[in-house]
Amino acid sequence: MKVLLVNGSPHEQGCTNRALEELQAQFAREDAEAEIFWLGKSMQPCIACNRCAGLGRCVFDDRVNVFARLAETADGFVFGTPVYYSGASGALVSFMNRLFYAHGRKLMYKPAATVVSCRRGGATMAFAELNQHYLMLNMLVVGSQYWNQVHGAVPEDVEQDLEGLQTMRTLARNMAWTLRCLEAGRRAGVETPRPEPVTPTNFIR
Repeated sequence: MKVLLVNGSPHEQGCTNRALEELQAQFAREDAEAEIFWLGKSMQPCIACNRCAGLGRCVFDDRVNVFARLAETADGFVFGTPVYYSGASGALVSFMNRLFYAHGRKLMYKPAATVVSCRRGGATMAFAELNQHYLMLNMLVVGSQYWNQVHGAVPEDVEQDLEGLQTMRTLARNMAWTLRCLEAGRRAGVETPRPEPVTPTNFIR
């Protein structure tokens, strides 16, 4: 089992990373490999050029295409973000928009989860924002014992959020269990659903 943990914070070693580290440690106890993938401090947004349809990759050859190559052999994903004005980080939203649009086939039917880190509030809105990506790509959304969030202004604060850290460990256990169930299904001959051809229907014609 291999899970990619995306750190969407501009701070490589900040609170979001601390939450992902808790997941990573629990995944290790579940005999699953978990790699933290940091986006960096900035990210080119999608410009809706649709070049990816012909190229088979995003026209901007940066961390999006690097991650997409890793995603081909990954079994699950966790996308982590700090909370800014009740929303996810701009860099992570740009990253996910481009990744899901240009490389969606590499993510389909795999489990995913969102992790958010906030000082005080706005976590559930950021949480819901990122979950929309999975729900449009036939992905399995993995939950925990509470919304997947930790609180703190600095990583040391997160250490005091005992329930938040416990929620991270539960999330990792739940995803590892989901991956084992999927693998058992494959061995038993359960096939991945075959999607119908998409029928785009514009509201205004």
